[in-house]
Amino acid sequence: MQFLDTSIYDNDMTTRRKFIRELGLVGGSIVLGFSLFRRDIFQGIYQNNINEQLEFNNYICISQNGDVTIVSPNPELGQNIMTSFAMIIAEELDADWSKVKVVQGNLEPAKYTRQITGGSGAIQHSWDILRKAGATAKMMLVEVAAARWNVPISECNTSEGVVTNRLGEKLRYEELAEEASQLNIPDNVTLKNPKKFKLVGTSIVNVANHDIISGKPIFGIDYYREGMLTAVIQRPKVFGSQIGKVDSVEAENMPGITNVIIFNNNVAVVGKSTWEVLKARSTLKVEYNEENEFDPTELLSITAKPDAALVVRKDGDYDSAEKEADEIVSREYECPFLPHNTMEPMNFFADVKPGSVELIGPTQVPAMAVLAVAELLHVSPNDITLKLTRLGGGFGRRLQVDYVLEAAQLSSIIKKPVKVIWTREDDMTGGYYRPAVRYKLSSTLQGNEMTGYKLEGVGFYSEKLTREENFPCGSVENVLISSRGINSPITTGAWRSPVANFLAFAEQCFLDEVACKLNRDPINFQLSLLQKAKTSVVGSISYSPDRMEAVINLVAKKSKWKSNSNIFQGFSAYFSSGSYVAQVCDVSIIKGIPKVKKIHIAIDCGTIINLSGAHQQVVGSIVDGYGHAMYGKLSFIKGATQQSNFDNYRLIRMKEVPMIDVHFIANNLHPSGLGEPALPPTASAVANAIFQATGYRIRRQPFIDHEIFQAVDI
Repeated sequence: MQFLDTSIYDNDMTTRRKFIRELGLVGGSIVLGFSLFRRDIFQGIYQNNINEQLEFNNYICISQNGDVTIVSPNPELGQNIMTSFAMIIAEELDADWSKVKVVQGNLEPAKYTRQITGGSGAIQHSWDILRKAGATAKMMLVEVAAARWNVPISECNTSEGVVTNRLGEKLRYEELAEEASQLNIPDNVTLKNPKKFKLVGTSIVNVANHDIISGKPIFGIDYYREGMLTAVIQRPKVFGSQIGKVDSVEAENMPGITNVIIFNNNVAVVGKSTWEVLKARSTLKVEYNEENEFDPTELLSITAKPDAALVVRKDGDYDSAEKEADEIVSREYECPFLPHNTMEPMNFFADVKPGSVELIGPTQVPAMAVLAVAELLHVSPNDITLKLTRLGGGFGRRLQVDYVLEAAQLSSIIKKPVKVIWTREDDMTGGYYRPAVRYKLSSTLQGNEMTGYKLEGVGFYSEKLTREENFPCGSVENVLISSRGINSPITTGAWRSPVANFLAFAEQCFLDEVACKLNRDPINFQLSLLQKAKTSVVGSISYSPDRMEAVINLVAKKSKWKSNSNIFQGFSAYFSSGSYVAQVCDVSIIKGIPKVKKIHIAIDCGTIINLSGAHQQVVGSIVDGYGHAMYGKLSFIKGATQQSNFDNYRLIRMKEVPMIDVHFIANNLHPSGLGEPALPPTASAVANAIFQATGYRIRRQPFIDHEIFQAVDI
């Protein structure tokens, strides 16, 4: 298996064309809707909805030497999408995997829908499209072979790039490609029975492994073009402050420096190399109006401005349930701001010329970036090209396009190609963050049952802070859910598994507390609620109680729930991105300190494409979820961050990663998300286990700030 990246050092863009059946013919090759050998002019690309479903997509090239080149159009940031996309196509095509090569596609809305990496949605969206692309190509090849042999198509079989008939005659795909290119694309194709899958569901090595390990320049930060300049930007350290006086004389006279530009409340230093511009930026003397009394901790109050809260779900009559309750349980849970900590710092290349704009770099939302640049520069989106590089992590940070706009605007000012580079400190002190959030949960108890459920959320986020069709909704007669966002100068946005990343902690810790208050086993308590959702659902729900029940039962079995008196266990379950996850955490007390020893997880994500990649995504999500819940905190004083790099921002260490026991539920259902769903329930499973071990309830992150961990060397 070979990974190809033809985009990064090739200055010619493979351009887009309107969606039609286009077969490019070069030396006996068949190119289905995608041509590696021709370039056309952009026309009318953005006149149509870029999310419009296309009948056939442009993914496959079969060459004369037997190579099958597959285009992966979505941004790759480590979620293994290039491997998974290619596996799906190659499965239906019955290609020889040893001859499959993968090319990172560029932004081409006329060919591909949803060229986005975010929300764990790529496979969910593209599964059927990719299967049909592979099956269509295979059918055309088989049609040619059947005609040559003068036999019915039904008598032909395919395997590993070869068509055979019942007499044992064989034709390789490359022998059929030229003639197949003359056929009409069939309207209907038959997809494989999942029982006959040979690639999908197996473990396949990531197609980019060799290039990453060998240091091949495939990331945006590697991109270089002869004659380009490099820029770093001095941004305000205090959110909401305005630039005042700037003394850049020393910087302007340093070696390699070509420009010092003041724009958009920032100061950019432009020069010939990264080292030179960083040295020059350190000499800038910039004065800001830094009067900012913003204090996030004081504003996060559930009781403040209750009239501003948006009621998003109301079942039954919660107020009446409170009046009739034997007992009311109320708890509050709080989390801090978090940076994204991508391994590859923000960067982007732009070359703005009269009549054209060229963009190259790592973004999760290439179409959004193009539209934002078009609006900024007052140019047509048709005049903008965007090449995707591999992303060295995203976690939601690269859903923002601020760094793309900086590169485009700087290039338009200096009239030269330029790459903007952020340092780790730049992003941690002036980037976008997971918002600080507080939830208040209340429950009415009557007899041995929970009769009412109330959730109130407040946070520095413009979107809803709740998932009101999620569990336990549907299982409780009286439900009241509300959400209130707070405006602030601090820039916030999506962080891995948006909203759910902390909401799951609050909800699942609270349900654990309710179960303990009722003197009921936490797992049995949630299973009883799911039973109610199955037999007498209240209102609308987005989850399947049966599938949630299945993962809970599986993790209880695999973890040997409550069967070892020397191990303290905590339970959590959650539904997000279409997937069902249940976790059990094992905690031991070592020298008086709770230690997480093992995390068991059962997950139902529908059909698994790449078992190896799936396992890595789950493990990575758990490590991320546990590490940030345990240690992660970005604090602010008067609008300025108090952490700037990994010397004063705590990340989990390798020795602190517990054993992780992963179990998938096998089925042939439509694939659902996998890059994020294992993260949300992790922190609550850990916190609930710590309670079992110590009797201490953790309701605020990070855990390390609590007294039970004060003896730990951090």
